Amino acid sequence: MNKSLPVVERKYLFPFVLITSLFALWGFANDITNPMVAAFRTVMEISNARAALVQFAFYGGYATMAIPAALFIQRFSYKKGILMGLGLYAIGALMFYPAARFEMFGFFLLSLYILTFGLAFLETTSNPFILSMGRKETATRRLNLAQAFNPMGSLLGMFVASTYILNSLQSSAKDSTGNLIFNTLGASQKAVIRAHDLMIIRNPYVLLGIVVCVMFVVIALAKIPVTNPEHQIHIRKTTKRLLKNKLYREGVIAQLFYVAAQIMCWTFIIQYADHLGISYSAAEGYNMVAMGVFLGSRFISTFLMKYVNSRKLLTVFALGGIITSAGAIFIQGMGGLYSLIATSAFMSLMFPTIYGIALEKVDPNDTPLGASGLVMAIVGGALLPPLQGAIIDLGQVAGLPAVNFSFILPLFCFIIIALYGWRCQRFNLPSGNA
Repeated sequence: MNKSLPVVERKYLFPFVLITSLFALWGFANDITNPMVAAFRTVMEISNARAALVQFAFYGGYATMAIPAALFIQRFSYKKGILMGLGLYAIGALMFYPAARFEMFGFFLLSLYILTFGLAFLETTSNPFILSMGRKETATRRLNLAQAFNPMGSLLGMFVASTYILNSLQSSAKDSTGNLIFNTLGASQKAVIRAHDLMIIRNPYVLLGIVVCVMFVVIALAKIPVTNPEHQIHIRKTTKRLLKNKLYREGVIAQLFYVAAQIMCWTFIIQYADHLGISYSAAEGYNMVAMGVFLGSRFISTFLMKYVNSRKLLTVFALGGIITSAGAIFIQGMGGLYSLIATSAFMSLMFPTIYGIALEKVDPNDTPLGASGLVMAIVGGALLPPLQGAIIDLGQVAGLPAVNFSFILPLFCFIIIALYGWRCQRFNLPSGNA
């Protein structure tokens, strides 16, 4: 590669900045939503299993819309795909206003489901769009630069959730013995607090919807290259080829379990800390520490990939996830919480590494649909969190606090990922990094 080539050429600089800002927008949505499981459980007086339907709705939207998004982009253009994504994103976010007004949990779930229709469009569109903005020789560096803004949005989402939502919820206040005061109140007092707290939850999403509307207008009016994906999608033929590709097929499965593990570890860290007597807002602070660990480890793992084959590194990191998940299960007290936080260090390389390995032997003509399949694998974040919530509701399992025992599910996920990394080393593939 010619290092003298600019990563972003001058003529693409403005559209690159605009599209890169979207990476932060969906990172914000992802990480302001994770703590809402705990918030809704308290204010709506529902079980952990039912509250975890927040994640079912959120990540279910990705699974529903990933392939339709790829087909839409193929039929029209990247720019129109971006605008469709922003439109759906804004509609879902603004629906939080009537959802709070009617105090219906199902309405909130529908809002999140529609919101993530938009995120599916944005994720399916933005990555290849960024790649298309310039020379192929600099495409990977250009995408890495854009992706660096995603965790910035994630951290901002966590900060808003901790500072302006969880810290302001009256329903989560506890007495001197650590019990929720909300549970002891009469129906009329609960109604007042519920209305207040749902407004607190509502406001950031409504403001987010307004910001997204502004972005829609800016991008609609901006002079952005109207380009289409390079290859045509032929669903039936492509699907047959993808299903025969062992590396891809198993990669989708591994990605599904990775996303499930990530969402469970970052969602239920609040319940884990709550069991130790830590407030929701302080617990979200630990979640922010976990994100910091995640980001730091991503830089380290990227450096290590210069010297260690990515498949081996994926296997080693998955084994690390198994060990720290076991610590979260069997170590009671703050040691278990620290072990849970450490799990983020081992999750850091998994999504992009599995993504890269899975697509390595995919024909270029099949890449758009193959990439959509990997986006669909995000449905893992919808399927397992409700099951973990149901385990937590049991109170105690096998002599352990149920919240501790529930992390057997992420442990199982890391076993699947370790097996994928190990099997990838046995496939007849080049030894280079993915």
